[in-house]
Amino acid sequence: MSGAKPTRRLGLRAALCAIVALTAVAHAHLDTTSAVKSGRLRVPDPERVRALALGFEPVIADWYWIQALQLIGDRNPPPDAVSTIADLIELVTGLDPWVGHPYRFAALWMIESSEQVRRANAMLARGIAYHPTDWRNRFYLGYNLFFYLGDNAAAADVLETAIGLDGAPPYLGALVTRLRATSGGLDTAALFVQQLIASAEDERTRTQYLEAFDEIETERRARILDDARAAFWRRNGRDIREPAELWSGPQRVMQAEPPPHPRFPSLWRLDPEFHEIVSTYYGRRYRLHFHADDAERRRKWREETTDGEGEDAGEAAPSEART
Repeated sequence: MSGAKPTRRLGLRAALCAIVALTAVAHAHLDTTSAVKSGRLRVPDPERVRALALGFEPVIADWYWIQALQLIGDRNPPPDAVSTIADLIELVTGLDPWVGHPYRFAALWMIESSEQVRRANAMLARGIAYHPTDWRNRFYLGYNLFFYLGDNAAAADVLETAIGLDGAPPYLGALVTRLRATSGGLDTAALFVQQLIASAEDERTRTQYLEAFDEIETERRARILDDARAAFWRRNGRDIREPAELWSGPQRVMQAEPPPHPRFPSLWRLDPEFHEIVSTYYGRRYRLHFHADDAERRRKWREETTDGEGEDAGEAAPSEART
């Protein structure tokens, strides 16, 4: 028995040496040139990586996942950073499809073009296949279909499959009904973003969605002012000179001013270009998306899919005043 332990130790050492050697061989055949040396992280072909991984796909996937996180945290990212991040996430999920967060991470970052959104959607579909009882991938896929591609029917179909899954929010049924019954507007977007805030897996993601929700809430209050502005015109026979006339002075039509932002100090003013009521914090109105140019971008993406067959009824044109 005394010789059994040394023999087992030698066997363990040999196995560890073999693992290290095989990993080194696989890694040597992968192009993992540092971004510091080459100026760009080189993402290898996933099929080639799998062929050389020798059973260590999860380990290699972890390495490339770290590269994606480092690239996002880079203060001076290269011009093609988002494209590289997309390649990295696709590689990670291809090597280790049982991962969780990278699928939803793709949905957050891959939004610069319709091709990127569809690529992220394909990854989310893979995540659903490998995690069929996790409602979150279905929710993010539904969000992308609704928010970026304007396909409310497809979004409803995906979300409907998440109803009843463990941890799924109870209002999913109502959200599906709303998507099927209408084109989907501000309230629908607010429901989506509220759940994204609640389910965010890191603070940076949560902060981004919280900022989106703030803008939706600001727009909701601006639309209250739009209604008051129309009432002011009917009552006084003229338009307002400044938003404060709506809640102060002898001709006011409101009892109090709605806060211009849920969390940060700002004021209401008239936009000089479109004469819309806007908060000084944003300086523009919310057009379904988080940035002023997103409505136009979304329209073009819709045309790529539908050959220009119509728009969502709930979306205003960029120059249309909500009065």
